[in-house]
Amino acid sequence: MGRIHIETFCSLDLVGQAPGTPDEDTTGGFAFGGWQAPLLDDVVGEQIGRGMEGVDALLLGRRTYDIFASYWQHYTDGEDAEIAELFNRIPKYVASRGTPDLDWAGSTRVGAELGNELRAIRERHDKVYVSGSLELVRSLVGAGLYDRLTLFVHPVLLGTGKRVVEHGALPSGLRLVEPPVTSPSGVVVLRYEPTGAPPATGDMTART
Repeated sequence: MGRIHIETFCSLDLVGQAPGTPDEDTTGGFAFGGWQAPLLDDVVGEQIGRGMEGVDALLLGRRTYDIFASYWQHYTDGEDAEIAELFNRIPKYVASRGTPDLDWAGSTRVGAELGNELRAIRERHDKVYVSGSLELVRSLVGAGLYDRLTLFVHPVLLGTGKRVVEHGALPSGLRLVEPPVTSPSGVVVLRYEPTGAPPATGDMTART
């Protein structure tokens, strides 16, 4: 059975909206699009590349799919040629409630019965990679439909915008599966897996 790996960029207050460009997602009047760009460095790039090791399928939201398709399927040469080759070669699953025109070779729509469809996808693949796709990430995390969650936590407080985790998400304990990695720009990379149990509780007064 394959695994769903989510990798997402967020601020210290867990806002994940529009990290890449100013006009990526201005929903709600969000004015900080592109907040990730000034904090990119070689260590962050290395960690992103490491997360793609062994990936044999992409699972994307519609907005991220359009961004990826417009860029990667036309990428021919450069330092990211290996990523382009990977993304163009492997299957792409696109979560959408509509009937989008999926012109990137190897693309399939999912979403009508996402839970059941994810089980089928897991049976076909070893490592399903979710990148960007904030609305999809919120749905997967909220329902506990993932196997690893990697957060690239950036040293900014945005105070507004769509958060990675919404109120009402499935309560879940997580365990840190690797030591954190800190980049020169202050980005902290945290890799978690769900414990399969709700958060443990206790009583601090018992220590006094």
